[in-house]
Amino acid sequence: MSLQSWLQNSWLVQHTTNPEEITNLFAISDRDLTACQVTQLPADWRFAIAYNAGLQAATAALAAAGYRATRDNHHYRVIQSLEFTTAPGRKVIDTFDGFRKKRNVSSYDVAGSVSDKEADEMLKLATSLRTNVEKWIRTTRPELLRPST
Repeated sequence: MSLQSWLQNSWLVQHTTNPEEITNLFAISDRDLTACQVTQLPADWRFAIAYNAGLQAATAALAAAGYRATRDNHHYRVIQSLEFTTAPGRKVIDTFDGFRKKRNVSSYDVAGSVSDKEADEMLKLATSLRTNVEKWIRTTRPELLRPST
């Protein structure tokens, strides 16, 4: 499989990004990386906010590669696309996907289903993704990064 084959399967659409979009996605990720560290928030919310930080970073990588995920299975596709962008390894992708499932349960089905440890693990993963996506874009598409990014 490849991003091109995903495009042929209609899981992605071609997308032309620009420095403003990448800057905005990173700003959302950075905002959420800060917000999820507010210890007074319940673990569920800290986890969900950290998850969003990671998702926005992965979305930036996919945009830099020239694609956008379609609505169907959007989060799943964005997470799985990391295999073809920053290539963090299956363990990271599978962990992130497990957190996606956990976030769905905690957001829609069961309050209090996330532990402090899980929230901290999601923060660590999101922080790493944010850093690695920026490095990857700097290497592969440096024209998409503004000097202050």
